[in-house]
Parts: sequence; structure tokens; C-alpha cells
Amino acid sequence: MTTGRAARAWGRMRTLVLDQHDRRREAAETVGLSFVRIKALRHVAETPSTLSVLAEALAVDRPYATVVVDELQKRGLVRRDPLPTDRRCKIVSATDAGRELAARAGRILGEPPPELRALSGADLTELDRILGLLVQEPERDR
Repeated sequence: MTTGRAARAWGRMRTLVLDQHDRRREAAETVGLSFVRIKALRHVAETPSTLSVLAEALAVDRPYATVVVDELQKRGLVRRDPLPTDRRCKIVSATDAGRELAARAGRILGEPPPELRALSGADLTELDRILGLLVQEPERDR
């Protein structure tokens, strides 16, 4: 019985986030980048990274991460600089324009849907408590 309820809850969460309120699509259309490029830009805007680290963060292979970074660089959103400890290696960081675009995409992605904003304070507190049990937040967010 618990498995069925868990599957139903999971399905409802997916429907809410991915079907009814897919902020990824809205962000991509608004800023003119695919979602993986937005994810890459947001990552390097927060933490400049080597291509290997970025590829791991995006769950893609290094050649694809290079393609993503090449496009972002052509648009003036990121730059590659030599890594101070190994000049053969490059570190990717966001330009001012890249940080602005990453922040804009972040605001879109972070906008809660009307149904969530309409919940009572008590319901939001309880939902937040439950989700806190389920979500493993990165160390930097704790």
C-alpha cells in the first residue's frame, strides 16, 4: 500500500514540476539557451570550473561540455582562462553578461507556481518540512 501512495505522490510531484509548470522550458525560451546551457552557465557563474568538473556537474561527457562552453563563449557569456596551477588546463568562468543571464534564468526557475503560493502558511511549512526530509541539499546551501 505504501508503495502505491509513494508512486502516486511522486507522479504528482513530477506532474506539477515537469508538466504543469516546466520552468526549464520557460527559462530556455526567455534567455535563448537550451536548458543544459543554462545549467552550465549557472554552474560556472557560481563556481568557475574546469571542463572536467563542469562535465561531471552536467552529467555529460567532456567533449559535449566543450561544445556547450564553446557556444557560451561565442555569445560572450563565459571565458576560459589558464588554471594558475596548471597552465595547460583552462578554467571556465562567467562574464558579467553571463552572470546576469544566469541570474535571470535562476529567477525564472525559482518562481513558485500559483498553486504553491496559494497554500496556507501551515501547509507550506509542512510541505517544506517533508521535502526537507527527501532532498539532499548540496553542502554550499546548508
